[in-house]
Amino acid sequence: MFVNFRRIRKCQCVQLAATCFVVSLLMVCWDQLDHHVVSHMRSYSYRYLVNSYGFINSSFALREGEASAEHRYLLNHPERCAGSEVLLLLFVKSSPENRERRQAIRDTWGNESYVGATQGESVRVLFVLGVSPDPEPRERRVQRDLELEDQSYGDLIQQDFLDTFHNLTTKLLLQFRWGHAYCRHARFLMTADDDIFVHMPNLVRYLRGLVRSGAAKDLWVGHVHVGAPPIRRKDSKYHVPHELYPWPSYPDYTAGAGYVVSGDAAAKIYQATLRLNSSMYIDDVFMGICANAVGVAPREHVYFSGEGKAPYHPCIYDRMITSHGHADDVRSLWRAATGPGARRASAGVFGKLYCAAVRVALLCKPYYQNTYPCKAAFS
Repeated sequence: MFVNFRRIRKCQCVQLAATCFVVSLLMVCWDQLDHHVVSHMRSYSYRYLVNSYGFINSSFALREGEASAEHRYLLNHPERCAGSEVLLLLFVKSSPENRERRQAIRDTWGNESYVGATQGESVRVLFVLGVSPDPEPRERRVQRDLELEDQSYGDLIQQDFLDTFHNLTTKLLLQFRWGHAYCRHARFLMTADDDIFVHMPNLVRYLRGLVRSGAAKDLWVGHVHVGAPPIRRKDSKYHVPHELYPWPSYPDYTAGAGYVVSGDAAAKIYQATLRLNSSMYIDDVFMGICANAVGVAPREHVYFSGEGKAPYHPCIYDRMITSHGHADDVRSLWRAATGPGARRASAGVFGKLYCAAVRVALLCKPYYQNTYPCKAAFS
């Protein structure tokens, strides 16, 4: 029996090279691997403690004598909800420069007259803004344009804080405080980004069904992030340092692109905003902290979108409520989603079978897409 030492050495060299390649790959990709796999596993295991105990709420509690900041209104319309029943008070988070997005929303899903005429319900749509962070001459010009826009439509609510990513929580506080001050009789409150599409007929039918069934108590519904970890990478827009939030998991919360709370839940969350420090600048996370403090838990709805766009297809439009990432195609999507073709696609037994197959094909693809989950195809 002879041993081929040359072959053994060759195999060892191949193994060593393969090991070095794998180690090098792990070192290069460790930040991504840690963020997408390790940190999620760690945070999910910590999730029960975060959701079940009050240590996070205690750490964000305002000290005695300390008060949460109040900002002055630059544009306001306290009469918008006066003297009428309101099914839905809908706040659209917008930036001062995004006039075209606001106009597209007014012309489509945010048209209050359309909802009243076709659905027989009262909906109030308001755009919430801060002040342009641009240099002063441009800021003055943007502000003049906003004032002219508001004279035409009367639907802008603006306070004197800089309209930046790190002030999104300030914008959240504006919504809940305005709702409490001027429209607390609204059955539901919704917050949405200005690049979102809302299928208003489907949303109104859903909310009416909740009222009829008595399921609207302590409601907070949207696309739920379960056991999400803080992002520690300093190059990320969503970076949160340990000093601000030292725990490995956030409370469960809904994606800030679009979610709905019932009137009673909105009142509780408003009270929480008065007691908690708003230093957490990621608004949907701060919403989760406030809701957790008053015992309101988020509910998943499969047709509230996450950060991704919903697939374009009549069989999806039949069920969709929100879809995110529509800065330029709101008008065309509105025509397609509310036109007669969207209903015809799922009409009859064969239509239902066809749409069921289409939804499986579109929503259950083997790659990750943060919009509607696969289970939406079967709901």
